[in-house]
Parts: sequence; C-alpha cells; structure tokens
Amino acid sequence: MLTTEEEPSTRADDAPTPTPAPTNATPAPTPPQRPPGRLLALAALLSAALMALHAHLPNTALNLGSLFQTLLPWTGLAVPALLALAAVRRSQLAAVAVLAPALVWATLFGPTLTHKAKGTGATGHGLTVLSHNVDEANPDPAGTARALAGAKADVLALVELSEESTPVYERELAAAYPHHAVLGGVGLWSRHRLTAVAEVEIMPWTRAMRATAATPEGPVAVYAAHLASVRVSGAGFTTARRNEAARVLASAVRAEPAPRVVVLGDFNGTYQDRALAPVTSQLRSAQREAGDGFGFTYPAGFPVVRIDDVLVKGMDPRASWTLPATGSDHRPVAATLRF
Repeated sequence: MLTTEEEPSTRADDAPTPTPAPTNATPAPTPPQRPPGRLLALAALLSAALMALHAHLPNTALNLGSLFQTLLPWTGLAVPALLALAAVRRSQLAAVAVLAPALVWATLFGPTLTHKAKGTGATGHGLTVLSHNVDEANPDPAGTARALAGAKADVLALVELSEESTPVYERELAAAYPHHAVLGGVGLWSRHRLTAVAEVEIMPWTRAMRATAATPEGPVAVYAAHLASVRVSGAGFTTARRNEAARVLASAVRAEPAPRVVVLGDFNGTYQDRALAPVTSQLRSAQREAGDGFGFTYPAGFPVVRIDDVLVKGMDPRASWTLPATGSDHRPVAATLRF
C-alpha cells in the first residue's frame, strides 16, 4: 500500500537554544567619583590651620617653613579652588568649611589691601627713599638710571652693581645726586651729604654698606643691603647663607647709635619669613604701614613676591609704592618717611 510521509512539524521544544553571553565580557566603565564632601571640608580646615599657624611651621627639614611664608599671600587661592570643588560636589558641609581659610586669610591680609598712605602731613618734613636691585645683567643701565632719577627720591640705594654698569649710573645720576658712594656691588646716591661711609661685612664679598645722610632735619643712618640669594631645588629651600647674612646685618642695626635708621635693599625673602626676624623685628616695613596692596617686586615681568623693601626705625612711613619695571629683573620700591 502506497503511503505518503508527512513532513516533520516544528515544535517549540525543537527551537535552537540561544547562545549564552560570554562570561568574560568587560563591564561598563564606572563614572568618576566626585571628591567626598567630608574630605573637602577637612582640606579646608587644614588650609586654615596652616595659614593661622604659619609662624610655627617647622623650618628644619628642607626649610619648608620659610618657603611657605614666602608664598603666604598666595595661599588664598585655596579658597576659590575649594569652593569650586564644593559646588561640584554639592556639599554644604564643604562650602561652610571653606569659610575658615577665607576668614583666616582676610585677617592676615585684609589690612594689606586697604588704602594706608597718610600723606606727608602739614607740619612734618619728609624724606623720600628708593631701593632697586638694578640687575648686573641689565641691558640698559642708562635707561634704568634715568627712570630712577625721574622718581625724584632724596636717597637711592642700588644693589647688584657691576664694574661695567657703575660708571653709567655715576654719570647718569650725577646731576640729580651730587653725593654718592659705591662699595663693591652696592651704592648710595643722595641729595644730601653722605658721611661715615663704611662696609657692613654680611658676606665674604661686599654686599652691604652704611652711611649717614645729613638731611636738613637731622642725620639719618642709611643702609643698603643685598642678602644672599636663595634657591628652590631637590634639596629644599636653601637659605643658610641668606639667614647668616641677615643675622650679621641685624647685629649692625642693633649696634647703630643713630635714632633714625633706614635699611634698603634686596633681602631675598619676605617680611613674613621668620628667618629674617633678626632684622625685621627691629624695623618696620614702610609697605605694611603705608603702602597699598602687596607691592610685589620679583620677577619684574609678573611679580609674585616682595623681596625688596624699605625698613625703618625712628621715622614714620607716610607712603610706600612699587615703581614700574626697568631693565632689571626686580622692580624698584620707594617710600616717603616723616621725621
């Protein structure tokens, strides 16, 4: 008997089995984690503590205390940086904590940003002094000399003079300053007679001098000083020679018999650096008392620190300012003092 075969029917249990996903598939990347709010709050409080206790930071290993104090005004940048991170994290805790470094910085430097110039006064007699590290590599000493003469100061203190540039300054400044004295790389030019000129041996080679300026209101002891340079390297903040020079200069100022003293120059350190305390503890900074702003002087193109200063004793600072850049890598500083 003839039969017809039926085609096999397709059943669900005969369907092909799906291939399982490979077990070693790479997981999707985890999105980057935002900084925790508590960590940001801790960073803000640590920043505030470092600012507030800067005078107590250890200055032994690598002299980091001096380096931190040199850059102390710039620690305020931590405030907007931490505030921005707090906004990214949306952390109220971190935002509130940022108030701590903001308040400490404002306490330290708020007065610096206020207008402090007092004028010469109706009854006082003023003496205007100017200090400038003229840079021995200065390509235009004549132009620098003319710019300094144009400031019309009564006394100029120039440091980092070279054998080649000294005659240029002597020639260009002769008309405005009939009295001058140069010892090694430092010099004083004055409208008033200079007497008792002597070297102050702060280093093995001449880097400081002292003279008496015979002003109409009385004698003033004027020092011109250039402390040893410092370096930032793998060995840390090298300041040993500068610190020793500061101690010797401080001894000379301490032994100074004149009641009125002005110390001008490049200190290769800021007034906040406690390593310079032997000098700064005896004298007042004209910029801190009568200047506007920080008065940064170095480097001249974009100053970030004030290592050139006018320090006084027995006189009242009435105004202090930083002059425009010359051919030097430092900017000049000037101050008007009242007897």
